[in-house]
Amino acid sequence: MAELGLNEHHQNEVINYMRFARSKRGLRLKTVNSCFQDLKESRLVEETFTVDEVSEVLNGLQAVVHSELESELINTAYTNVLLLRQLFSQAEKWYLKLQTDISELENRELLEQVAEFEKAEFTSSNKKSIIDSMKPKLAPLHEDGAAELLNKEITRLQEENEKLKSRLKTIESQATDALDEKSKLERALQDLQLEHGSQKDFIKAQDLSDLENTVAALKSEFQKTLNDQTENQKSLEENLATAKHDLPRVQEQLSMAEKELEKKFQQTAAFRNMKEILTKKNDQIKDLRKRLAKYEPED
Repeated sequence: MAELGLNEHHQNEVINYMRFARSKRGLRLKTVNSCFQDLKESRLVEETFTVDEVSEVLNGLQAVVHSELESELINTAYTNVLLLRQLFSQAEKWYLKLQTDISELENRELLEQVAEFEKAEFTSSNKKSIIDSMKPKLAPLHEDGAAELLNKEITRLQEENEKLKSRLKTIESQATDALDEKSKLERALQDLQLEHGSQKDFIKAQDLSDLENTVAALKSEFQKTLNDQTENQKSLEENLATAKHDLPRVQEQLSMAEKELEKKFQQTAAFRNMKEILTKKNDQIKDLRKRLAKYEPED
């Protein structure tokens, strides 16, 4: 974290903007200085001036400086609006709503902190230069919101499908191990049968019955898991098809919502007041034209 509480990338963006502002400020100061210099060279050629002449010179200088400063302040405001527009546009691509605190713009402590940051960045000889070719890292989405949500859902379903496949492999491995164990027990029972005769027959029947029950239970669980996996896969495919089918409808709803929002804006009090003001202005212009027509000389 740096002095302004931002990460390295955002701090570099702030430095780039401050460099731009410093350049514009320097150009405007040079323009103001040239106004005074032009006045000295063009008007201050006599040794004495009257009060009226001094007043005229100062009024002219005031008008020029006022125009220059007003132009720069307006341009700075518009530049800041364009900068905010870039940030808000990137945020809206991700469905984010940013908020600003206008009162913080007059916080003297924060303003002094920014001034110290500028001084440290642009007056230190050991400060590393910022690469001019650095571009913004926050890339906007190239797809609309509905398509992005659909891709996320597809990814989630694919991950779930992979988990089911992994579980199926585990059950298949357990079934294979059970079959191998059954084969070993059968061979052991055959050996015991040769040694113990009729007693062996009873033991074999009992063990085989237990093994058959175990294998049957494993087969049942395996079949159930396989059926569940098949049903889940069908459900995933149906959900994917439904999502793709609903995509045009969602886009249409978004378009209708935008139109409805525009319609509601036209119905707001601010819009009606602006329309009423324009109507009054048009009526006043028509009335003035009629009055002027009365005083125009006839041919």
